[in-house]
Amino acid sequence: MDKEKIMQGMKLILEGMGEDLNRPGLVETPERIARMYEEIFGGMGQDASVPLSKTFPVENNEMVIEKDITFYSMCEHHFMPFYGKAHVAYIPDGKVVGLSKLARTVEIFAKRPQIQEQMTAQIVDAIMEELKPQGAMVMLEAEHMCMTMRGVRKPGSKTVTFAARGIFETDKTYQDRFFQLTSR
Repeated sequence: MDKEKIMQGMKLILEGMGEDLNRPGLVETPERIARMYEEIFGGMGQDASVPLSKTFPVENNEMVIEKDITFYSMCEHHFMPFYGKAHVAYIPDGKVVGLSKLARTVEIFAKRPQIQEQMTAQIVDAIMEELKPQGAMVMLEAEHMCMTMRGVRKPGSKTVTFAARGIFETDKTYQDRFFQLTSR
């Protein structure tokens, strides 16, 4: 990430708003914003396959669900946050991954500017590609600040997206089971 360019861009935004860059409260703001962007967009330089690469053999191939994984992301359309919970499931095919690795995968994709629909697909596709399970399903429930603070101004409204692959696509009983277990 180019910290200097981010700082220059922030200065231009502040000037464009009519702010005084020498005002005490704003003097260090461009640098603070650049540091914050390094943190909240830290997933851009990370490979999501890395946390999913450490697997363990299993004989039991029952559904694995990690639910209520909190995430924070930034909408690429307005550069405003959206945040919520991710629910991730897969049916192993002889191997599983540590549960924290599913949360790390969500985190990597969340820390990129994007849209929720794409993030949902990216997570499920990474699981399918790396773990080669019988199937995977991901559901995201998020509140979007671009709908809360501006535009339609509807706080509390949630956007729900889901993506199913493999057996979750072909056998709806798996989808039903997923929805039943994640709604508790």
